Amino acid sequence: MFETAAAVSRRCFLSQGSRLAAFYAFASTIPLPALSQKLANDSRIAQTPLVDAGFASVRSIGEGIYATISDTTKGYTTLCNGGFLVGKDAALLIEGFGSPQGAAFQMDAMRKVTQVPAAGALDTHYHYDHSMGNSFYGANGIPVWGHAEVPRRIFDSYVSLQGMDREKALATLQKKVQDAATEAQKQHAQSDLNAFTNVFDMAGKTALTLPNRPLDPAKLPLNVDLGQLAVVIEFYPGHSGTDLVLRVPDRKVVFSGDLIFNGAYPACFDEKATISGWRATLKTFSTWDKNTIFVPGHGQICGQEGVQHLIDVFDDIAEQGEKLYKAGVPVSEAADRYVIPEKFKNLAIWAWGLTIGSAVTKLYAEWGGNH
Repeated sequence: MFETAAAVSRRCFLSQGSRLAAFYAFASTIPLPALSQKLANDSRIAQTPLVDAGFASVRSIGEGIYATISDTTKGYTTLCNGGFLVGKDAALLIEGFGSPQGAAFQMDAMRKVTQVPAAGALDTHYHYDHSMGNSFYGANGIPVWGHAEVPRRIFDSYVSLQGMDREKALATLQKKVQDAATEAQKQHAQSDLNAFTNVFDMAGKTALTLPNRPLDPAKLPLNVDLGQLAVVIEFYPGHSGTDLVLRVPDRKVVFSGDLIFNGAYPACFDEKATISGWRATLKTFSTWDKNTIFVPGHGQICGQEGVQHLIDVFDDIAEQGEKLYKAGVPVSEAADRYVIPEKFKNLAIWAWGLTIGSAVTKLYAEWGGNH
């Protein structure tokens, strides 16, 4: 059954190639950072990938632990990072990716090393690039796990876009581009419009599948025994309000989802995103073992240096934002006045208002107002 479904998925990918290329065109500018020298010498990380399709590679990062790392400069099938865990009795897949073809790619890779049943596939959160490939798992009878709020958030965010008038959906963002008072504001607004247009178009052409094993955050952490491989699923605030982290404590490996961006400014647009909560989560991560391997939601595998780097990014946004706030600059202006420092000039920016602008806006709200 798996081979048949995978073959259908691959044929579907070929037929949709031009459409997906148009959707993900913005992603081709996001570089994949090089693996740090420290991790390059880490004996847990295989020197040779299990499989490398260009758009993503799968590599062992510990006994029974595999990381799927996307390289969007080479293709757009997966878009985010993921992975899978293989125990003696069962396996657990991580992420639904941005397309069913991405999930099929990861399943194919897993079947190269094991035939144990898949206990489930975990969406670390509800965002489209981590969940729009869930239909592949559903078609293969694999339960999809996720935070209890993920089904509703997918429905409210993406199902509601299906059938909506395109011009009506984009009107507010188009007006922001037209009404921009400065060139910087216009460029920032255009990047937001481009990003949302892509999400709108993809949502309208994707068969969405909701997780059917909801995980109540009040009952987490959840211990999962795959057979000689102990896994812990935990909830942390920050990126989306639905962020689950998967840890393998004995092997010092963490799949962080989008609570870590490596090589890019973090996406802070979600209505449930909390900057103070996110910074607190990163502080917690920084207390974990110094030899912990983190698989971020986007970018290269990292160690504690990746956590510290994102802490530094948030500190810089907060420092610049606070100066503007205390100077009485309105939030509508402050969101566009952040200056990228030299040390962060190589970080990718998906869309200004969905990353830097939204972080500044949320910080203003936490400080007590918008002036």
